[in-house]
Amino acid sequence: MTSEAETAFTVNGTTVRLGLDPRESLLDVLRERLGLTGAKKGCDHGQCGACTVHLDGRRVVSCLMPAVQANGRSVTTIEGVSGPGGELHPLQQAFVDHDALQCGYCTPGQVMSGLACIAEGHAGDDDEIREYMSGNLCRCGAYTGILAAVRAAATQWEG
Repeated sequence: MTSEAETAFTVNGTTVRLGLDPRESLLDVLRERLGLTGAKKGCDHGQCGACTVHLDGRRVVSCLMPAVQANGRSVTTIEGVSGPGGELHPLQQAFVDHDALQCGYCTPGQVMSGLACIAEGHAGDDDEIREYMSGNLCRCGAYTGILAAVRAAATQWEG
């Protein structure tokens, strides 16, 4: 029998305290315990990027990360990206403006990776963006729009 580990971490600016089974993934805790369903369970093997969130400002695939490893740390999900009044983040707006989504299933993970791509300085040119975003798959093939959205947001932030 597995014992629970008392865990406290911040999610989108709010501290949460939970008793966690050490085997629970961060994705499952976010979705099933905290009701934050923006991060999607695509492959559950860390291969598609649909579950991408930020941990202390760096992107992680939350399906592979044990939730107990978030103890004392800060998690940002797609739900924490919009502005205080609910307005879209500039990258989210760029996704709309550049038709960077079709079915939308991968979009939260794509946005979270795009934010990290720009913040970490990997949006210098299209090849660099493609390489950095290559861990996020889109079954609909909206890659042209995704690239354009990340490029536009990066240019806006630089200017």
